[in-house]
Amino acid sequence: MSALTFTLKQRPDQRVDMSPLVCQKLVDLELAEIAAITLQNGKRKIRVDELFSIAGADAQNIVIKNSFGKLDFIGKELDGGRITVEGDAGAYLGLGMKSGEIEVSGDVGLYAACEMKKGKLIINGNAGDFLGAALPGNKMGMKGGTILVKGNVGERAGDHMRRGNILIEGNAGDYCGSRMTAGTIAVMGQTGRYLGFAMRRGTLLLWNQPQASARFNDCGAHTLAFLPILFASFKKLNSKFADNSAAFNRVQRYAGDMSEMGRGEVLVKIS
Repeated sequence: MSALTFTLKQRPDQRVDMSPLVCQKLVDLELAEIAAITLQNGKRKIRVDELFSIAGADAQNIVIKNSFGKLDFIGKELDGGRITVEGDAGAYLGLGMKSGEIEVSGDVGLYAACEMKKGKLIINGNAGDFLGAALPGNKMGMKGGTILVKGNVGERAGDHMRRGNILIEGNAGDYCGSRMTAGTIAVMGQTGRYLGFAMRRGTLLLWNQPQASARFNDCGAHTLAFLPILFASFKKLNSKFADNSAAFNRVQRYAGDMSEMGRGEVLVKIS
């Protein structure tokens, strides 16, 4: 059975709410019923078939072609199945995702995977601010699952993060890991200012030395037995994190944020 494929006919001027087009909502519908679904487009509603050409039948395997940065809420609350985005995605990609997999070939906007519960999100380009964070006003961000970003991410990645893994092959902006309660954020590239700001618990795993902060205490060099186990769990990923050359177990450990509980840690690779 071929994938249920939505091919964008032309780019609308206003943003589009794509949240109705998720696997669990479409699984029992005929193509004519899917075509008649309405999507919010700015101040008006439009039918799916006004915006997309539709082909295929497998609603557990959705493909969105010619996607661009004004298609918001792709994969909202996805609960099983797979969504493949060919191109860029807008804001709130995978919001509240419960299970399944989303892969984007390009860049994504703000709040990708915010309040994600389980599943896997792969971004082959760059991600905007508040990756895996909490919605504005909320205090519980990503609660589980794995996010892999092959490019760079913006500010506040993992803000209010509760658990799960965020793996970043590129650079991370300011306030990475801010206010996080648990979970792991790994950054192969450079990190910005205020790393781990107000973090209470959790782990920031770095390949490069961050900017020094008085909020963190230097706990010296350590050889940590859990790191080879952690890296072994990345082997199934199509990523630099799966390479043997990426793994290490000797780190400089910093504890903080000391203005909070001080039980978080920043682990920096020792060359």
